[in-house]
Amino acid sequence: MKMDRVKLADFLRRSRERLRPHEVGLAAGPRRRTPGLRREELAQLAGVSADYVMRLEQARSSQPSVQLLSALARALRLTEDERDHLYLLAGHRPPEGARAGNHVRPGLLYLLDRLGDTPAQLLTDLGDLLAQNALAETLFGCVCRIEERDRNIVWRWFTDPFVRQAYPAEEHDRHSRLRVADLRAAATRRDYDQPSSALIDRLGAASEEFADLWQRHEVAVRRESRLRVIHPSVGLIEFDFEMLQTQAADQRLRLFTPPPGSKSIEALELLRVIGPETAHRSHR
Repeated sequence: MKMDRVKLADFLRRSRERLRPHEVGLAAGPRRRTPGLRREELAQLAGVSADYVMRLEQARSSQPSVQLLSALARALRLTEDERDHLYLLAGHRPPEGARAGNHVRPGLLYLLDRLGDTPAQLLTDLGDLLAQNALAETLFGCVCRIEERDRNIVWRWFTDPFVRQAYPAEEHDRHSRLRVADLRAAATRRDYDQPSSALIDRLGAASEEFADLWQRHEVAVRRESRLRVIHPSVGLIEFDFEMLQTQAADQRLRLFTPPPGSKSIEALELLRVIGPETAHRSHR
């Protein structure tokens, strides 16, 4: 990622000039010619030298570290969007956004219900199933009887043989590799925190297949793909699988849409009529 010194200099200068002294606990003073902060004041608030702030604003500094950018963002009272913009201009990846954990915002639950013609699921980045709409429940089965700690799609794939019956046998190896590669990407983003490390250890102890795949060190964020699902009531259904980022850094919305003009459209409509209560599926 390349540093843009000119745009970085302009953004820092204008952000400093927009900030009023009283907003950071400083007195304006009688001899202040401009309403914004002075370079010396910003330097003091950020814990850096005034000379370095001047070189940054003159587009002739070395690349600032993430620690320095964090200090500048706090000193300038930047919003999250402004902070991310600052990082990108300086040639660094912005810090990860806030996590929601298992808390589901009411707006997301409302959205799931409104997607009546599209199977949709809300998951954490580690694969914990948080919520799904009625059509997804008809397609994949209800998990209400499954213990909360076992509602992880990676865990169920590697420990529950019944789950794999919903997918063509010749695609099982590909699904296994995709799940492991995506889990590694999530664990790395989390810096292998307690939830991700615990899940990996648990999977490694329960599944030799998972342990072998984990040793390959493959990594790939799963965003979209073609997916085929076998349902006992309507047979094989083909989907275009989309993984959408939500406002939270650790939650994803999964959508399953049939390809335009395919027979899967009729099969999905039949599933919608059948409903989860009469789909005759136990959990997957």
